[in-house]
Amino acid sequence: MHRVVALVRAPQSTFELGCAAQVFGVERQGLPTRYAFEVCTEDPGPVGTYAGFDMLVRQGLDALGRADTVIVPGWLPTEVPPSPAVVQALREAHSRGARVVSICSGAFALAHAGLLDGREATTHWAQAEEFAARFPRVRLNPDVLYVDHGDVATSAGAGAGFDLCLHLVRKDQGARYAAQVARRMVMPPHREGGQLQYAAPPHPAQIDGTLAPLLEWVTGRLGDPVTLEDMAAHAGLSPRTLARRFADQLGTSPGQWLLTQRIAAAQDLLESTDLPLDAIARRTGLSSATNLRRRFATALGTTPGAYRRAFRAGVNA
Repeated sequence: MHRVVALVRAPQSTFELGCAAQVFGVERQGLPTRYAFEVCTEDPGPVGTYAGFDMLVRQGLDALGRADTVIVPGWLPTEVPPSPAVVQALREAHSRGARVVSICSGAFALAHAGLLDGREATTHWAQAEEFAARFPRVRLNPDVLYVDHGDVATSAGAGAGFDLCLHLVRKDQGARYAAQVARRMVMPPHREGGQLQYAAPPHPAQIDGTLAPLLEWVTGRLGDPVTLEDMAAHAGLSPRTLARRFADQLGTSPGQWLLTQRIAAAQDLLESTDLPLDAIARRTGLSSATNLRRRFATALGTTPGAYRRAFRAGVNA
């Protein structure tokens, strides 16, 4: 059982905390429970929220000493730094091997603790200028949804907290389990961390030209050699216009989106079947076992064989 502890302070943003609680703290019928979720604060007792109510938090900072993952779900107001006790607790948790994660403005707490020095990180785009000025040793990327270094991860604004939390579940438990969690939450498909935080303002042509039918058409043909030109022809657009629509609506390129879908499909087949790598590569449009290995190494930092060994045994556990 992976123990997740959220560190809160008053006034707490309830949505950011809800992202972590919904992903890691809910038991879902028919789905094995893989996480234990707790909430702690520096001074246990009533903790005020931005939603106008207090919540009772019984756990103190010692709870971080039992955590496998520590989540800081927002840190407002950002101009008020964490206390020395909180900084020390975060550093100690990280030093003993806990994964430390921030959602939205929670990156400010991690930066104060020195956990982001010399590393790329992100936070809400509206707080990016303030963050960059206060923490020049952090390589801030204000455009992406989340950044994951393995031991430390940061996400952008509130909605990106769901993306990061589901990404962590995918890393811990595999793509199929994460997809089941997302499905129960009625969440959209997985979004890569490198996608843009926000798209261009909608305009009538974009609204009328939703990509949803095209995305459905492509995902049903992952085993086929679908090209950008094929996608553009099916959508009745030029390749350049299609690329602009993808950037506007999804914050990524058609090629990167397609590659992400193929890798996700390969993950699912590795977890749920005994198919050889060449067969999986053909079924997912990755052409060969060699290319599958290369794509896995780049996107996931592992091999298909290691991925299968890590997650195949636990699919139905």
